[in-house]
Amino acid sequence: MAHEQVTIRTRDGDCPTHVLTPDGAGPWPAVIFYMDGLAIRPTLIEMATRLAGNGYVVLLPDMFYRFGPYAPLVPKEVFQTDFRAVVGPMMATIDNHKAAEDTAAFIAYLDTRADVAGAKIGTVGFCMGGGMALTAAGTYPDRVAAAASFHGGRLATDLPVSPHLLAPKIRGEVYVAGADNDATYPLDMAERLERALGEAGVRHVCEIYPGAAHGWMKPDFPVYDEAAAERGWREMLALFERNLK
Repeated sequence: MAHEQVTIRTRDGDCPTHVLTPDGAGPWPAVIFYMDGLAIRPTLIEMATRLAGNGYVVLLPDMFYRFGPYAPLVPKEVFQTDFRAVVGPMMATIDNHKAAEDTAAFIAYLDTRADVAGAKIGTVGFCMGGGMALTAAGTYPDRVAAAASFHGGRLATDLPVSPHLLAPKIRGEVYVAGADNDATYPLDMAERLERALGEAGVRHVCEIYPGAAHGWMKPDFPVYDEAAAERGWREMLALFERNLK
């Protein structure tokens, strides 16, 4: 697997970005991987590498670039302290709409790469990145053919940045996986999101993973659930296989 580190110029600054590509000559379809609130760290690069190994050019941008330089975070240590005090100032620099603006630059960068096949791309996000992945699908419907959210929070709220508001614009297929132990995505919110997707005629599957907790896909989270994570990987890869290859 090849691993590059590039800088992508957005409207608001320079976004450090990891690019993971499969072995071989390509070209391959591209997927944008939106991080969780614990920022860029080895586990995310490992996950992006796994996705690339299944035949995709994977773009992993640092969505906290507006915050400035920061030391890598270790989730198990952060969860033992005041999580909001550590991560809150970083998360305050980004929201779904800003991420959508950044995504214009990410797509433009992908368009310059000879190893990217076709114009259609996928998006996937985890925790806060789940909303970004869905927002990208609604903001760039001609480009995003598949979008996945895993333990995404605040996906259907009364806020103007709520992803469910963009459901009428989404043309790609959507997969949303939530946990039954997740205060950021309660059952009434899950129902509201699925209702919005259904009324908009979006091809979608929304599921709640029983026994899972917010963050279950991340191997470096205390709540990591290997069985549920592997289920998530199967669903993600099937989604991208159907729509990008």
